[in-house]
Amino acid sequence: MDAPSPQNVTALLKLRELILSGELRAGERLSELSLVERLGVSRTPIRTAMMRLEQEGLAHAIPTGGFAVSAFSERDIHAAIEVRGTLEGLAARLAAERRAPEAERAALKACLSALDELVFGDGVTSANFSRYVELNGRFHQIVIDLADSAVLSRQIARAVALPFASASAFVTVQASLPQALVLFTVAQDHHRCIARAIEDGEGERAEFIMREHARLARRNLELAALSRKTRDLVPGSSLITFKTKVAV
Repeated sequence: MDAPSPQNVTALLKLRELILSGELRAGERLSELSLVERLGVSRTPIRTAMMRLEQEGLAHAIPTGGFAVSAFSERDIHAAIEVRGTLEGLAARLAAERRAPEAERAALKACLSALDELVFGDGVTSANFSRYVELNGRFHQIVIDLADSAVLSRQIARAVALPFASASAFVTVQASLPQALVLFTVAQDHHRCIARAIEDGEGERAEFIMREHARLARRNLELAALSRKTRDLVPGSSLITFKTKVAV
């Protein structure tokens, strides 16, 4: 498969940023001509970017032609998180049942140790937050790799691409609110239990804990909904219709 052209990549990144930053609002029609002028690229990369964002769920086709920015309810996000949790839970189960060679499981142990050092050492702060996101993403990917299923890996990649469904979608709230910091400890305990279940070949337990682990994102969403300030911590929060109204 040919690599995307630089213009296509630029158009996609810039258009995605306009949506997630709130400069393009939920329900707003994406005008090719205005975006050509705004982003400084030709119409073809703009069309390609729109189609890609439709696949990601950030845009949707409209009856009159073209695309508009998508809106999301809290229920939509809960469903996306459940889809990811179900698929990653299956990956954890397969990883445990497969009993991968020690050399493959060593990567999971190394990642777990690095997370332990970060979470239970200095604690997650704004200074090392990006490191936590990197390690957290690596842990989830290693579990998927240990399942050794190309079919499942593709389905998880699609699920993670759903808006607000990724493991780090709402984790910025954890790093910014004192009442949310405890969730880093809970999340790391989940990581340790998942790794232990995989090590011991306990597929059912690994699957159950991974599904519960995914649901921590719902807790972060609930914390984000508390005020305008906390909502603004979440990229793309302007696309979400929260059940609880707060003062502007």
